[in-house]
Amino acid sequence: MNTINKPNSNMKKVQLFLLFLTVSAGFTACSNYDNDKPVLKPTATAVEIGTANNKRALIGRDFHFNADVVAGDKIADVQLKILPKKGETYTKDWRFEVSWIEYKGAKNTNVHKHFNIPADAPEGKFDFYFIVLDENGSQLEIKEELTITDPANMPADPLIGRDMLSRNDDIIYYMNTWVEPELIFKKNDIITAHAQVSQIMGDGILYSVLIKKSLNYHPESIDNLDFKKVIVISKAEHKGLPAASKIATLQKINDVWGGESIVVGADKDAEGNPTTADKSWQSGQYNWVVLYKNTSYNLSVYKSMPITINF
Repeated sequence: MNTINKPNSNMKKVQLFLLFLTVSAGFTACSNYDNDKPVLKPTATAVEIGTANNKRALIGRDFHFNADVVAGDKIADVQLKILPKKGETYTKDWRFEVSWIEYKGAKNTNVHKHFNIPADAPEGKFDFYFIVLDENGSQLEIKEELTITDPANMPADPLIGRDMLSRNDDIIYYMNTWVEPELIFKKNDIITAHAQVSQIMGDGILYSVLIKKSLNYHPESIDNLDFKKVIVISKAEHKGLPAASKIATLQKINDVWGGESIVVGADKDAEGNPTTADKSWQSGQYNWVVLYKNTSYNLSVYKSMPITINF
């Protein structure tokens, strides 16, 4: 007669204990693995502090800031601070802080902001902080030096004005006044785009361009111009101008005034570049953009105006 040896109760207890230790070790290993995972911090690229990243601000004027942010986990808050710099003296106690909660919860985003530097800001050098707080507890902090100046004390203070658009020599827009509710141009129409930049001196360059809105491309300085995406209407440069000078898109070429017009459908733009690919003429919404940079003092301004092309 065959017999089967059954494990006794003590052996069962030992086996259960060993199984418990094995499972516990597995959970502990997983827990340690999770705890060892690094906490990712937010990162920022394409940072621009001031127009063309010149790290300058003018009292009472528009200030430009840009950054492409990727969170470690998700954005909890985005902050910008302009604080007194150690060792500097000022005419008054002043600081500026702003928080943009609309970015909360985003994984990646473009922080593109424009705001006026308050009229009560004093001149001087300040510490500029851009701070991104992450929901995982980490943070990004970028610190740079920012110079704040009263425009009255600048050797050049570029201002865009006398901006006008004509269709076949008929003015349809001038200096924030719309003669027509929508600025529409058809194939073979002549677009004349005039603008003037005043209060300048030294060296500089002025561009007048058309950009399709569908490209979602919004250059705010000549430094950011991608000539594969813009149809150049005109370009003007100046050298060694005295204080309080001005320049316009209208130029005298071979004793003839002009150089600020383009025909809708032209094969090439004013720079001689073919109007193909992203620069090809199409029906839709465009922006007429005027950009000026004073290269002597690293100062930039721009203005954008919507138009419609029925091609």
